[in-house]
Amino acid sequence: MTERSIIALVSAPSGFAGRTDAIAVASPFWNHVEPVNEALEALLGVRTSVLRLVSVENGRSPRGGVVTYHVEAHGEPDRTRLHPAEEPEADAPLRSPYARLGGPAELIEWADTQIERTGPAVQVRTWNLSTVHRLPTKNGQVWLKAVPTFMVDEGAVIKLVAAHDPTLVPELIASAPQRVLLGDESGSSCWPIRPEHVDLVVPRWVAVQNALAGAPQIPATPVPMPSFGLPDTLTHGDFHPGNWRATGKIIDWSDAMWGHPALDACRLLEFCPPEIHDHIAKVWSEAWLKHRPDSEPLKALDVARRASRLHNAVKYQEFLDNIEESERIYHRGDPEAELRAVRELVQGG
Repeated sequence: MTERSIIALVSAPSGFAGRTDAIAVASPFWNHVEPVNEALEALLGVRTSVLRLVSVENGRSPRGGVVTYHVEAHGEPDRTRLHPAEEPEADAPLRSPYARLGGPAELIEWADTQIERTGPAVQVRTWNLSTVHRLPTKNGQVWLKAVPTFMVDEGAVIKLVAAHDPTLVPELIASAPQRVLLGDESGSSCWPIRPEHVDLVVPRWVAVQNALAGAPQIPATPVPMPSFGLPDTLTHGDFHPGNWRATGKIIDWSDAMWGHPALDACRLLEFCPPEIHDHIAKVWSEAWLKHRPDSEPLKALDVARRASRLHNAVKYQEFLDNIEESERIYHRGDPEAELRAVRELVQGG
């Protein structure tokens, strides 16, 4: 796995303080910032929050290389460990509130109006699509997540699903525009995926989709497709085993859209090894036939292989259109890759 080193451009309460030397961190992934903050606290003697990625040298999205971040120190850092550097721009068009000075602190302050925290908040991940903190409470840890304005209201989506199957979603402790507080979900993700994971999650999700079918309750996908007897409904938008828990819950609902349910099935197939594809198709199609006996889910799945890639291309372009330049490195080239995949599917029949 490609190694990552980080350089921090550090802003302090008294103003910009300078930059660190390059520091090796354990995780290679750019948006995994918990080890970044741990290394910086050991170096600088104060807690920090990563605001945003500034640049990457010799890495390949989303991991590795030397990654420079703009970091906010929550106290005066040891300036003997810092070097003079150009101060990062304070703000820029398309920058999310949580990526600005004071942004992480404002999120924690909001969370503290909803829960009684028993220790420091830990920033786990941050990038152009979300920021996630882990918060300790006397009843266990909870999760604070915020997303940019172009993502869907995750709290509203969780409520839609929970109205039909609360066992399928995390506990929603509190929500506000672009932010949620969620209960802890025990259990690992479903990597590597096994047939029993499919059996546990897919039929229950299909049942909820069937129950929610009807007029759109959130924005719809711009990529329609023939129904084959299946209704447009709520789709997760990033329905892969990394967003499932072994307990049967589904997380990360901020990509949700209204659309054909085969889009979710195809997203799952895109992420899973070929040896499990037939099982996924069988479980998904049988689940839909239980609710819609006159439908043709396997025909829908075949068409959706192309529609899903088109949907992905539009979504990735939306990301690029709505995030600031320095963080586009995460998604640059993704729309073109999805369109190439569509062409290959068409040419291959």
